[in-house]
Amino acid sequence: MRIALTSYRSLPHGGGQGIYVRHLSRALVAQGHSVEVFSGPPYPVLDDGVALTRIPSLDLYREPDPFRTPALSELRDFVDVEEVLTMRAGGFPEPRTFSLRVARALAERRDEFDVVHDNQTLGPGLLDVASFLPVVTTVHHPITVDRRVEVEAASGSRRWSLRRWYGFVGMQGVVARRSEVLLCPSESAAADVVRDFRVEPGRVRVVPLGVEERFRPPTTDRVPDRVVALASADAPMKGVATLLEAAALLRAEGRRLDLVLVCRPRPGGPTERLVDRLGLHDVVRFVHGLSDDDLVALMGSAAVGCVPSWYEGFSLPTAELMACATPLVVSDAGAIPEVVGEPGECADLVPPRDHHALARALGALLDDPGRAARMGAAGRRRAEERYGWGAVARATAAVHAEAVERWRAGARPAHVRARPLVPTRLTVGRALRPEPGRSPRPTPAAATVPQAPHDTAAPVPVPQEDDRAHR
Repeated sequence: MRIALTSYRSLPHGGGQGIYVRHLSRALVAQGHSVEVFSGPPYPVLDDGVALTRIPSLDLYREPDPFRTPALSELRDFVDVEEVLTMRAGGFPEPRTFSLRVARALAERRDEFDVVHDNQTLGPGLLDVASFLPVVTTVHHPITVDRRVEVEAASGSRRWSLRRWYGFVGMQGVVARRSEVLLCPSESAAADVVRDFRVEPGRVRVVPLGVEERFRPPTTDRVPDRVVALASADAPMKGVATLLEAAALLRAEGRRLDLVLVCRPRPGGPTERLVDRLGLHDVVRFVHGLSDDDLVALMGSAAVGCVPSWYEGFSLPTAELMACATPLVVSDAGAIPEVVGEPGECADLVPPRDHHALARALGALLDDPGRAARMGAAGRRRAEERYGWGAVARATAAVHAEAVERWRAGARPAHVRARPLVPTRLTVGRALRPEPGRSPRPTPAAATVPQAPHDTAAPVPVPQEDDRAHR
């Protein structure tokens, strides 16, 4: 099958979107399919055999000048103007503006593909695409959850700013309701999509995420008292504050603790301030920018892994830790219980946001290395049986085939085009031709996930959410 895989941003090493795009495309190609990725910046790192077509934006959140005002000479069309105005008004324009640009690109090449697979853009342009090609949309989880958690954690004028930032969520709900086939990574995420986006349950399919083969048990001894967690540091939903409070309780008991967090907290942000207040500088280390091999080694060095999130649509770090045979203490929230299975088998579950319960569970598992080893071995077996990318690709291809059959039978989204697609230089010449083989190395602009100014908006919610942990 000839597949166009679209993703409005595909951060290669720090976000779930780029990781999903890379490994799903590679696995589909390995099974004989043809895959071309259409991505806005930051662009993905792809493997041999996967083509890349860049859909340039104004890249308004790039480092080192996020929330920049572009020069007039950079504005190519009214889509660019809309992108700038939405950003200046405190909103997040990328899902909508990318969808309009990629719709034009695909319209000119409609005969080259059998199906379009969208990675949580959920912009109105994809409804236009569905008039000439079948579309499958992955929704890792509805961003309504991120919005709800962020707004609840904020106060004063910041709440208003957050609501503006998350203004695109209403658009995504409309597009989801009008989409023919949605794909979610867990039953929990599917139920949330049905509830929050008011989608018909019969249109939702569930296919879990996969784990790379490089994630495997360590060949060296684990570090006693080491706890490893992967989480976006300053996003309340990831539960880093809960874990730090638990670490303070464990240290107060006189316990030795080596807490390693794979994330990069904002200088002077809430995570750094909490570490200062709790006096945890001798207990906590933050690491980021790890290579894949270094990340696997770190996961395998842990006596215990921890996933303290308040919510996850899947939680790929949980499955990766299991593949490394690392015993877990995790939140009983979102899809995490689905990923780990029966309580006590691969992981101990604790209520989210309860640092006392988290401290007790971490302490108990650190004190029982025999039980921890058994849990780690069970986690490894579960990861091998359930979370291989080959199985994910086969299940995803079956959903593609279903979407093609539905489309050929006349299924189309009922909608009114949100706006005419504006002619743009992006739709002519080499800008829309694929780059065969390996994609280029990521540029500095692809180094970080954009974050809104702390006094006006929230971190951009990328599915997957996850410094490798918003996944």
